[in-house]
Amino acid sequence: MRYLVAILGVLVVFVLTYALSNNRRNIRYRPLVVMIVLQALLAFALLHTSVGELFIGAFGTLFEKLLSYAGEGVNFVFGGIANQGQAPFFLSVLLPIVFISTLIGILQYTKILPSIIKYTGLVLSKVNGMGKLESYNAVASAILGQSEVFISVKKQIGMLPKQRLYTLCASAMSTVSMSIVGAYMQMINPKYVVTALVLNLFGGFIIASILNPYMVSKEEDILEVLDVEKQSFFEMLGEYIMDGFKVAITVAAMLLGYVALIALINGIFSGILGVSFQQLLGYIFAPFAFIMGVPWKESVEAGSIMATKMVANEFVAMLDLGKHTGLTGRTIGIVSVFLVSFANFSSIGIIAGAVKGLHEKQGNVVARFGLKLLYGATMVSVLSAIVAGLFL
Repeated sequence: MRYLVAILGVLVVFVLTYALSNNRRNIRYRPLVVMIVLQALLAFALLHTSVGELFIGAFGTLFEKLLSYAGEGVNFVFGGIANQGQAPFFLSVLLPIVFISTLIGILQYTKILPSIIKYTGLVLSKVNGMGKLESYNAVASAILGQSEVFISVKKQIGMLPKQRLYTLCASAMSTVSMSIVGAYMQMINPKYVVTALVLNLFGGFIIASILNPYMVSKEEDILEVLDVEKQSFFEMLGEYIMDGFKVAITVAAMLLGYVALIALINGIFSGILGVSFQQLLGYIFAPFAFIMGVPWKESVEAGSIMATKMVANEFVAMLDLGKHTGLTGRTIGIVSVFLVSFANFSSIGIIAGAVKGLHEKQGNVVARFGLKLLYGATMVSVLSAIVAGLFL
């Protein structure tokens, strides 16, 4: 039954994506099949083998260590604020982002990270049938973040046609930045975070290849990565520390606003209709939860969490997931994989704003296909959850 539901789910995702395709005749099916098979193999390796368990364990241990080091800085500055030894969410989950951002800056400065991103992207371009720029951007998005990634390719932003620009933005929305992965790992099981990171990378190529197919000629298939402006080590360090702090503050402010707003809307709906806004959305998203592999009796509850992620953000949804203690482990795993991406309404503005800051005309183009961008990124999350559900 599980496999039949998964096959149904993949078919539904493909049909929904195919229905809004820009150019169905240009869809190349061979790379799609290869990437779907790769997704399944990677999900099996990560969730169902001792090697995958070892890899995830090592990854989780690494971040656990990094977060403990970050905790040293947090405790030094904010020691004594926590009540009864339990640090508030902002201190324990969000502020470590500052330290992770600092490490990313050091890896960028020493040219280690750019080399990893560039050569991984080149290898992926041989598999996905897309251009070098698209492959580089997908890997860079998963490390640098959905707004910062465009700075590294700003030389080419103004020259890109609409189709290629869409793929770059879709990759940025389908992934998450490495700086906040540690925060996710404190809210949901690390193995689901790692699995989602890997599956979303290929899922972004799969959905973009159906929704937005095109060919890149040899003349157009170039990659020009902007060299980082020469700074001293400590100038760079200060910049990345402040960038990390801005991210932590921004996430905290958005959580405060969204959680309060959703509570207000839930109260209004409950008073008028006798059912909360999130419960109502749960019924709408329940069919998607079901095709992802969630048992029907839990699909409304799971659908509510999925909807929360789309209308608010993944942090709010992860907090909400932690409150639903009655869900089975399989459902929690599937929903967790779905939540690990930037696919929500606020990301449309973030990405459009980032591109507009580099090239005003292209920023307006991104704003016009914003809803289609969210649609594609959501399909990526659904597809990743379906594939992961096969092995949970």
